[in-house]
Amino acid sequence: MRLIDTHTHLDFPDFDADRTRLLDNAAARGVERMVVLGVFQGNFQRVWDLACADRRLVAALGLHPIYLDQHRPEHVLELRQWLERLRGDRRLCAVGEFGLDYYVETLDRQRQQDLFEAQMQMACDFQLPALLHVRRSHAQVIATLKRYKPSRAGVIHAFAGSYEEAREYIRLGFKLGLGGAATWPQALRLRKTIARLPLDSVVLETDAPDMAPAMFPGVRNSPEHLPEIAAALASVMAVDVEVLADASTRNALALFD
Repeated sequence: MRLIDTHTHLDFPDFDADRTRLLDNAAARGVERMVVLGVFQGNFQRVWDLACADRRLVAALGLHPIYLDQHRPEHVLELRQWLERLRGDRRLCAVGEFGLDYYVETLDRQRQQDLFEAQMQMACDFQLPALLHVRRSHAQVIATLKRYKPSRAGVIHAFAGSYEEAREYIRLGFKLGLGGAATWPQALRLRKTIARLPLDSVVLETDAPDMAPAMFPGVRNSPEHLPEIAAALASVMAVDVEVLADASTRNALALFD
């Protein structure tokens, strides 16, 4: 089984003690490639250094809405400079993680929107996929994407919306990132939605170290867990795990070129 983990934060200190062992073990379990996403200006270099040091890793750089209070106008400019400098380097696969988070009520929505649009423009300008964080903000994200119409589309990370929202994203060319959340039996609405999704619309992810799946409750999530996540999601989608793995890998390769 060949797998690609399309969303990790392997640069986080959670992995400093055993990152190499983890990568080797994940590879031995079939996880051939992993995307590491930047979330604020201060970790761009760390993410890029990891991608340069290990061929199994590729980088994405972005400004996450959760860190809104840390972001400065000059960081947006720095992100554009990074993308310009790395244009054409296959170790850079996307812009992200960025988007909108309406779950955290203290985050200013207009500032989020301005930052979201600035990065969507970069994704369009550099013809890179957008890896999007979307929490309780699907309507606004969909409306924004319809205005920008990015040619490379991207991934809706940790998709947890309705089937109708899923169809809107699919029409816009986006893939839906599926991970640990839907492995929990109590995620009834999400599991019903996932069961209806076409295989060519999904990619698999862990969001390591976060979003631990039901079979590894309360522990640090890891790309090592992606085979079990794939098996659980395949059961929800009523397909063989090899079929889901092949589809996800094919979708990810096409998206990230």
